[in-house]
Amino acid sequence: MSFAARNVLRLSRAAVPASRLHTATRGFAVTATQRVSDTPKKNSVVREKEVPATIYDGPGSGDKRTVRVPEGAAQIPFDSPAPPAENEAVEPLTKKVYEALPRTVQNMTVFGKTIIITGGARGLGNHMARACAEAGAKNIVIFDANQELGDAAAAELHEKSGIPVSFFKVDVRDGAAINAAVDSVVELYGAPDVLVNSAGIADSNIKAETYDPAMFRRLIDINLTGTFLMSQAVGRAMMAAGKPGSIVLVASMSGSIVNYPQEQSCYNASKAGVIQFSKSLAAEWAKYKIRVNTISPGYMDTALNRVPALEAQKKIWRGLTPQNRLGNVDELNGLCVFLASDSSSFMTGKSIPPKHDHYYRHSRIHDPKYFPILGHIPKMVSNISKGADCLIDGGYSLW
Repeated sequence: MSFAARNVLRLSRAAVPASRLHTATRGFAVTATQRVSDTPKKNSVVREKEVPATIYDGPGSGDKRTVRVPEGAAQIPFDSPAPPAENEAVEPLTKKVYEALPRTVQNMTVFGKTIIITGGARGLGNHMARACAEAGAKNIVIFDANQELGDAAAAELHEKSGIPVSFFKVDVRDGAAINAAVDSVVELYGAPDVLVNSAGIADSNIKAETYDPAMFRRLIDINLTGTFLMSQAVGRAMMAAGKPGSIVLVASMSGSIVNYPQEQSCYNASKAGVIQFSKSLAAEWAKYKIRVNTISPGYMDTALNRVPALEAQKKIWRGLTPQNRLGNVDELNGLCVFLASDSSSFMTGKSIPPKHDHYYRHSRIHDPKYFPILGHIPKMVSNISKGADCLIDGGYSLW
């Protein structure tokens, strides 16, 4: 079956009624398994006994394995994803080319690194996985809750790049499954060098006064608790190996601003938590030479945002950015590789937002027409903060 045909098949399987679509700054979602209801109001629990894994290292259909999981770790149902977009060919960095590069350029790669990427079966996480493969990663490990999409993504990336790619069916809310899967990664490849935590969901266009508390619990469990559990498991593996590492958390600009016109206070709160968690973790783990930074994307042109119901809002979003467009799904790849690479070795505790000036354009309080005096404040703050932005090691600002 051709790649395009597989995408059509995935789209038909993942299709959901328009009334159930939620939108957000980031176009990603954690995926549902066939055994779990995707109705957020239900309190169904799944206790995983083992984690399915597929190891792609050479020709063939992959080595199917299972990783046993200790008892525990409840799960909460979640929404189905949009299918991944069709991707270009992957040309990995070879050892011969790497050795011919100047030292500065070598440091801009992830050559020889083992990288775990959550939510890597589709969307931004999938593009980041491909970028890391192109930048010289030795092994790519995809954690995702969707067996079908995860297997397909790993097989495709291995086929196109030639590097070992593994997939572990892991729900980021299941701490026991995460620990078992990370232990298995250590057995296969050694301690990971990098974690890119891209798994997450979005609830938007829901008024706070009508927001179901069960949905809020689910949102926090996936976006924030999942971030903690993944960081903890990978961080422990790095510490045990006594090796430096980089943790890259994907948050959102919504963790630092209030979006307009959509109502999404709960989503914003979850991403604000991710940003603050990363700063605190950076301070705690600096002594272990583990860096923690956050990518906070703006409005991205992902599959979840390509629906007719969002056209009116997207017109407003585009109008709030100087380039008058949404970000392309591959435009965060370079930033991901940079934070994973040794080029950012003195950078930790930093939340990097998209530099599209959305912060100073989205609110009327910054419009001199409404507040003549306050209208000058953003420029003053911007000028003052330029020096602070030059402090690469964000961790220093914490003490």
